[in-house]
Amino acid sequence: MPALIATAAPNAHAAPLGIGVYRPRRIVPNAEIVDRIDSSDEWIRSRSGIAARHWAEPDETIVAMSAAAARQALAAAQLSADQVDAVVLATSSQMVLGPSAGAVVATELGMHNAAAFDISAGCAGFCYALANAANLVRAGQARHVLVIGVERLSDLLDPTDRTCAFIFADGAGAVVVGPADTEGIGPVAWGSDGSQTAAIKQDKDFQEYFAEVAAAEASGGTSQRPYIRMNGTAVFRWAVTFLDKACRDALHNAGVTVEDLDAFVPHQANSRITDALVKALGMPERVAIARDITDTGNTSAASIPMAMEQLLRSGAAKAGDTALLLGFGAGLAYAGQVVHLPAIAPQD
Repeated sequence: MPALIATAAPNAHAAPLGIGVYRPRRIVPNAEIVDRIDSSDEWIRSRSGIAARHWAEPDETIVAMSAAAARQALAAAQLSADQVDAVVLATSSQMVLGPSAGAVVATELGMHNAAAFDISAGCAGFCYALANAANLVRAGQARHVLVIGVERLSDLLDPTDRTCAFIFADGAGAVVVGPADTEGIGPVAWGSDGSQTAAIKQDKDFQEYFAEVAAAEASGGTSQRPYIRMNGTAVFRWAVTFLDKACRDALHNAGVTVEDLDAFVPHQANSRITDALVKALGMPERVAIARDITDTGNTSAASIPMAMEQLLRSGAAKAGDTALLLGFGAGLAYAGQVVHLPAIAPQD
């Protein structure tokens, strides 16, 4: 058997170099939602911590939002699109199976022949994508990788569903990952539990939907398109009883402790889950806690980069700070890693 020729020189370390986000123009306060779900602003705030969210307009597509966030991230990293070798895009709301959104975004940004693919890991998607990007850089398979988390979850919301209609939102966040002199992305702690798929899921697959459409057309009836459904109690119970271990595993993998952290950026699922994790981990008061959920809602795969950028933009954290990231949700899947926070681009 002939020996294979090594074609790529590995890099010792990888780090997030720059971050950017896109928040849709339309801001939807709780008052706009409460009547359809027989609720109140007070109830929504107390149950989730959400006061408002962004929902995308027709022109704010998965590709358009991703490209806007990516341009900011490239500017923050002081890189051009032609210096990116791969795009890894995490989403659960791309409404077509092919081509991948990542490939279309790469072309939109002017990249030529860059590797590009999508990841579907629910709300853990960004951390899954970040781990893959870091490994590509360390292995020498790419020098710079663009990681994107993006969602248009408003497309999948039943506006009358009291369990979901107020939670999910739209937006995009992007990070450029590249080689570094010291490690900037710790080893990932990740896993999944497919026995709990019913906790967050699309309520019907498209085969079922198409069959319903055909039956409705034949009978003169109506059909209902697929929506996100969630058992909030089951998700909350899983999150508060299991995810502190996932956090500790990520800290252990990186060789740091809670005391070494400057910031904690959990998936923006629910403010009560964040509070429970902060308490379970014994997080020092000086640690900046991401709470972007208040004005952004739950943007699934986009929530961690959007929350990171908000911490940096507000001054609560700064580039180079040590942060624990933790994504978790549909699957049920989770992923976490310790990172050094990237730079942000100056605002216009």
